[in-house]
Amino acid sequence: MLKDLDPVLNQQIRLAIVSLLIKVNKADFNYLKEKTKTTQGNLSHQLKKLKEVEYINITKTFERNYPKTYCSLTSKGKKAFEEYVIQMKKYLNPS
Repeated sequence: MLKDLDPVLNQQIRLAIVSLLIKVNKADFNYLKEKTKTTQGNLSHQLKKLKEVEYINITKTFERNYPKTYCSLTSKGKKAFEEYVIQMKKYLNPS
């Protein structure tokens, strides 16, 4: 029996965000916006959803008097992503 996919990660932009964060220690908001090719409002909304389920941490700082938002993957987020990949492989290659 195939397990249900994580509903948080089973959304295109959130999956893209976590896929990007799995490769780096942290990423800033503009980098994620550029790579996901989404709007500022949509990205903010998706980051909020990922933060609510504790898949990411969000840190706000200032650099040269400009606000910067950085995101990083939590261990819970990494584990959820790894499980999502395992489940996707099962969907693609059912026994």
